[in-house]
Amino acid sequence: MIDNYSWITVFPEIVLLTLACVIALVDLFVKSPTRTATYVLTLVTLAIVAFMQAEYAISGLNQYGFSKLVVSDQMGNWLKCFATLAVMVTLVYGRGYAGHREMMRGGELFTLSMFGLLGMFLMIGGNNFLIIYMGLELLTLSSYALVALRRDSTIATEAAMKYFVLGAMASGFLLYGMSMLYGATGTLDVNQVAQAIASGNIRHQVLVFGLVFIVAGLAFKLGVVPFHMWLPDVYHGAPTTVTLLIGGAPKLAAFAIMIRLLVEGLLPLAIDWQQMLAVLAVGSLLVGNLAAIVQTNIKRMLAFSTISQMGFVLLGMMSGVINGNTISSADAYGSAMFYVVTYVLTTLATFGIILLLSRKGFESDEIADFAGLNQRSPLYAAVMAICMFSLAGIPPMVGFYAKLSVLQALISSGQGVDIGLAVFAVMMSLIGAFYYLRVVKLMYFDAPAQTAAIEAPADVRIVLGINGALVLLLGIVPGGLMTLCASALASMMAG
Repeated sequence: MIDNYSWITVFPEIVLLTLACVIALVDLFVKSPTRTATYVLTLVTLAIVAFMQAEYAISGLNQYGFSKLVVSDQMGNWLKCFATLAVMVTLVYGRGYAGHREMMRGGELFTLSMFGLLGMFLMIGGNNFLIIYMGLELLTLSSYALVALRRDSTIATEAAMKYFVLGAMASGFLLYGMSMLYGATGTLDVNQVAQAIASGNIRHQVLVFGLVFIVAGLAFKLGVVPFHMWLPDVYHGAPTTVTLLIGGAPKLAAFAIMIRLLVEGLLPLAIDWQQMLAVLAVGSLLVGNLAAIVQTNIKRMLAFSTISQMGFVLLGMMSGVINGNTISSADAYGSAMFYVVTYVLTTLATFGIILLLSRKGFESDEIADFAGLNQRSPLYAAVMAICMFSLAGIPPMVGFYAKLSVLQALISSGQGVDIGLAVFAVMMSLIGAFYYLRVVKLMYFDAPAQTAAIEAPADVRIVLGINGALVLLLGIVPGGLMTLCASALASMMAG
């Protein structure tokens, strides 16, 4: 029997699914080539859902639904709220770009984005391996279709094929790992898996073997080395609007399933998966930063930048359990959550500028296209400079405090390996600063390659201004968001 609490737990998801289906039907009768009605209805829907998720998070709702298949807790509700806002901002930035490239012959851009967001919600709120996997597949299938949405582009079609093939392999890894954990523990419930492992009556070798496949699947979704092969090609080949849809909000969902599976489900095996994450983090920081230096295409550069940034997120997961002690775990995982949220915020503004500079018949995706941007528009050059400084970890931008919080969590563990990783991360960040500052140098000190006026609708200008200001303001006063992330993780672990 399903109680009323179950429906409360997933009420925002029900609202999103229902309105997404309604909008898909309404769009059939929309004749405008700009899809204004569909666009407005989508933004209103997402605003309602984001408000509901924020209300759930503030109320401290922490309960299970549908026989513990799903969970509604503070961490999950905040991540769902942030993911919804990220999709909203992406659609505001990307609508003009999509319109110029005939990607809005139908309303697929909006409906697929909403179904992808529903998949993220299931990933974030899943408390059962099957629900998490179902959410993951809903997101990835929507993403495959979005990458191939520009039907006249061979490079987009090629990127979609690569994404599909490698994505299917990663899904197989994750599913195989889940099946091995089920075989070892006899349950698909995340909490019961943790209890079964803690009992000590299970063969450790089988668990670790399943864990390897779980970590491999998660590594692909995060895009870390050596599972990063798809990321540069998909970022480059996909229409820029879709690149942002893949590179923004889904990172929050990938972080959530990492917490659900590794922390909630497999915390007794932390000594094993922390070692795996250390190897992945070192490889990601090294390959991501070194490969980004030689890129001339800004989308490829940002793809390799993402690989190195995700390496930092993995470092945040490293110091949660020290010699079997979980006292500092909420702070460590909170620093990783803070890093992911601020990274997505900065990525939105970065791609917002790229989309703004792109116009009909011209892709502004080469680094050289940013030359002299300050002479064409000091405001947009300032927003882009703030984002580059933030990604490089230069104070007082929020990216500096994100990196600092992760490094503090590593150093406070007192472990020699963790301190060594912190030193290595700082060295890699210094290398990374080169390719970020190169963009700033081009904008402010080179002659403009383009002289066309930069035109933007009022909604884009307003949202981009707020986005850039938040990257700066959250760096000056980061305490509120840091506290929110730490308390959300503490509440999740206590529950």
